[in-house]
Amino acid sequence: MPETGDLIDYTASIRAKRAALEEAFSNFKGDPDFEAWRGDGGAALELFVTYQALSEAYGAYWMAWPADYQDPDSPQVRNFARERQQRLRFHAWAQWMAESQLHGANARAKTAGMAFGLYLDIAVGTHPSGAETWAERGLFAQGVSLGAPPDLLGPSGQRWGLAPMRPDVLRATGYAAFAQTLRQQLKFCGLLRIDHILGLERSFWLPDNLPGLYVTMPRDELLAVLRIEASRAGASVIGEDLGTIPDGLRDALGASGVMGCRVAMFERDWEGTGDFLPPDAYTPTALASWGTHDLPTWAGWRQGRDIDWRVQLGEIADEATARRDRATEVAGFDAAAGGSDMTTMHAFLAHSASALVAVQAEDLALAVEQANLPGTVYEHPNWCRRLPIPISGLISAQSLGDTAAIMADAGRNGS
Repeated sequence: MPETGDLIDYTASIRAKRAALEEAFSNFKGDPDFEAWRGDGGAALELFVTYQALSEAYGAYWMAWPADYQDPDSPQVRNFARERQQRLRFHAWAQWMAESQLHGANARAKTAGMAFGLYLDIAVGTHPSGAETWAERGLFAQGVSLGAPPDLLGPSGQRWGLAPMRPDVLRATGYAAFAQTLRQQLKFCGLLRIDHILGLERSFWLPDNLPGLYVTMPRDELLAVLRIEASRAGASVIGEDLGTIPDGLRDALGASGVMGCRVAMFERDWEGTGDFLPPDAYTPTALASWGTHDLPTWAGWRQGRDIDWRVQLGEIADEATARRDRATEVAGFDAAAGGSDMTTMHAFLAHSASALVAVQAEDLALAVEQANLPGTVYEHPNWCRRLPIPISGLISAQSLGDTAAIMADAGRNGS
C-alpha cells in the first residue's frame, strides 16, 4: 500500500523498507562484482557493517552498549563479527545496492543531458553515538555539539546534536577522514554541496549545558584537500556560505574554485537602500535560488508562514511589526522582479548573473510549509513533510514545464 498523509511515518516506513530488503537479500545468490566491491572496502567497510550488526543486537547508540562492545578493537567485537557473518554480509550488500543505484542514477542523469549528473550534499556532521564515532573515537570531540549562534535562520541559536571533528587530529592524520568523505560523495555526482561551509573556517561548539564558542579550523589546509579531491573527480563544489560569515572566507572559497550560494530573499543592498538586488548584481561564481530547505517556500514567505511559527515559539516580540515588514519585503521583491507570481520569480533567477540556478521542488509543488525550521527539534515536523503532489505528478506538472521553458529561454540548459 502506498504511504499517505501529510507527514511521513518513519517508523512504519523504515520497517516496511527493511522487510523488503531482507526479502531481496534472501534471494541474493552472490555476485562477483559485490565480492570485489566488498574487498575494496577494506577495514573501514568491515567496521561499518560490524557496527550495523551490533546495533541490531544492542541498540542504535553505541554509548549504551555493554562496555566490551564499545571498543571496536575488543576481542568481543571480533568474536561477534565472526559469529554474525551473514548479518555483516547483509549490511554490506545493502550498502552495495545503495551505491549501485546511485551510480545508475548518475549515469542516467548524464545520458539525459544533465551535464553535472547528480547534485549531492555533504552534511555538516555526524551522530555522536553513531558508526563513525564508534570506529574513529579519537577523531571526534566528545561532550560538545556543533551548532550556530543566533542569526536570521535560528533566532534562538542552534544546537545540532552532531559531533565535531577535532582539528588537531585532522591535521595529525593528514586530513584523511575529510578527504575520504569528499571522495565517497564525488564518486556519484558532478556537483557537490557542502553544508555550512563556514565550518572550514571556524566551528561553533556547544559544550553540554553551556553556551557555545568558536573553534578555529585549519581553513587553508582543508581547502587544499577540497581542491585536490574535486580536481581528481572533475567535479564542481557549492559551499553553503550563509549565516554569520567570517571576513575573508568568501574570497578564500572563490580562490579555491568553490562556488557560493545566493539566496534571493537575502540578496539586498544591506549597506545602502535595503532594496533587493537586480539579477545582474548577483555573484557570477555562485548558485542562485529563491530559498533553501531551511527557509520558507515561495508561497510560505509571501504568506508569512515562517512568522506564524516563530510567533508560536515566542521568538517574535512584535508580531504586527514583523508582518508589516514582511509585506514591505514582498512588495519590494515584486517590484524588483516585475511581478508577483512564481513564474516571474523564476524568470528573475534565470536572468541572474550567477552561473547556476536551483529550483526547489517545494515551490514547483506549491507547498506552503518549509521542510525544516532551524532551531527546532520537536516543535516543528522537520524533514517529515511530503510534497503536496507525488513525484510522478511533479514530473508532469505544468509548473515544471513552465520553469524549464523559462530557464531555456534564458540560455540555461537545465543541467
